[in-house]
Amino acid sequence: MSRWGDRVVPYPQDTVARYRAAGAWGTKTISTEFRTRAERFADHTAVVTAAGELSYRELDERSDQAAAALLGAGLQPGDAVILQLINVQETAVAWYGVLKAGLVPVCSLAAHRTRELEAFASVTGARGHLVSIDYTSADLGELAAGIGASRPDPYHILTVGSGRRPDLPSLEELAEPIDPAQARAQVDAIQAEIDPDELAVFQLSGGTTGTPKLAPRLHAEYWYNARAWADFHDFGDDSRILHMLPIVHNAGVLCALLAAHSCGSALALAGPRPDEYFPLMQEAAVTDTMLFPPSAMRELLRRPDFAKSFATVRRLILAQAKIAPDLFDELEAAGVPVTQIFGMAEGLFMSTPIDGPRQARSTVVGRPMSPLDEVRIYDVGTEQPVPTGEVGELCCRGPYTIRGYFASPEHNRTAFTDDGFYRTGDLAAAHVIDGTTYYSIEGRIKDLINRGGEKVNAGEVELLLGKHPALEAVAVVAMPDERLGERTCAFVVASEGAPELDLADVAVHMASLGAAKFKWPERLVYVDALPLTNVRKVDKKALRTQIAEIVRSERGTEVAHG
Repeated sequence: MSRWGDRVVPYPQDTVARYRAAGAWGTKTISTEFRTRAERFADHTAVVTAAGELSYRELDERSDQAAAALLGAGLQPGDAVILQLINVQETAVAWYGVLKAGLVPVCSLAAHRTRELEAFASVTGARGHLVSIDYTSADLGELAAGIGASRPDPYHILTVGSGRRPDLPSLEELAEPIDPAQARAQVDAIQAEIDPDELAVFQLSGGTTGTPKLAPRLHAEYWYNARAWADFHDFGDDSRILHMLPIVHNAGVLCALLAAHSCGSALALAGPRPDEYFPLMQEAAVTDTMLFPPSAMRELLRRPDFAKSFATVRRLILAQAKIAPDLFDELEAAGVPVTQIFGMAEGLFMSTPIDGPRQARSTVVGRPMSPLDEVRIYDVGTEQPVPTGEVGELCCRGPYTIRGYFASPEHNRTAFTDDGFYRTGDLAAAHVIDGTTYYSIEGRIKDLINRGGEKVNAGEVELLLGKHPALEAVAVVAMPDERLGERTCAFVVASEGAPELDLADVAVHMASLGAAKFKWPERLVYVDALPLTNVRKVDKKALRTQIAEIVRSERGTEVAHG
């Protein structure tokens, strides 16, 4: 970790020794761990998409060539590289190629725009950018070129996918002619120089003010995180795991890509629309998948092809919101075993085994995956534990939970306790069910909107909207949504004499500031003044109640007219 210095907060050495002695942390890098599985499961399917399949042997060889191509393009081991990649076969090749080249992926989303990407590049000193050429919602190549133009060092942009553009090199075209044996030798030499306790991956926190903070994940602990997930859910070489949410995202990397490849499973990749992933579920005989928010399942249950698509599913994992009792019952009656999950880029994952008590699977998010995980529920703002059953702040420490955000010493002083517990900002409670302690998530301390799994920081949106001269005051809150769980609503006060804005005006404004589209407000509510609490702060609780009542009333009207 010397390259990154004190910007990466280390685990205490005695703690590392304890995790290693317990068999949690290994002694290999992520790509070397993958190589071991690729040799063991060489002829098994590693990745399956609508475009075809790759065996473990093929994925291993092609990612070796990709690694050599990245180095040949001018990148050097240790360089940070921003990834904006979608769910296609080539993304899995690129992911391992980046790691095999000794590069450090910065896991951004295809939906991120200039504001976020410039921050990621600046903080990490990124020297490269991989973009999905087949992404249709924006020209990621042009976006990356804009980021590169502002960087002081050479900025290497490569495309990933089946498409081509003449002004940018294609990773696949660069890799194809490289001799596999030479590529493997080059990879082996690089991996031999990497300490498994070094920085491996930058993941993005959704729970911090402004642009997301970076969670630095290390080779040994990140691989253990994935392996623990696979073990907890009994993945094996007969499992076929579907992921249709962004794969280069913490949940995608850990719960799907690395978890699958830690035990010889097949990873099925598709886009986010049911018309894309339902056919693949049938073709690939998917056994495990994750969806969120749970409310989205109501729509899927009504599809005529639901039963056929979920016929082989042994486990449906729901995340990001509590599941309604009637929906849980309906899914189980349809023959789809359901469990829930809670996790974060910073580390801790909790879930319930599929053979766990029905009460646990239906009412709580689960228990920690690892026996080495430590969870405490503190009275908010203190380090005083609350009794079982009472709500407090969820705090955690363990073999795959970071000890500090990257290059954020000031923030780390309040985000972590003196003894290394991460303050998640989530409200939770402990419950004992059949002698086992499980946890429920009861809300958030942090001012976040959970839009279909993507965290939108209300403070950041308020800051951006507040730059518009037509707005005197802004307060952003979550509004309920049946499909995504929550959307972003902005209560606004107009500047004197200014015309009222509509959402199209707001879209132009947010785009001009380079903000990702998922952060744009999806409703504006004009008010004469923002409500205040007795300590003169904006009363967001009152605003959440107000928009919830408006949405509820509108739904009732729709039903009445329906």
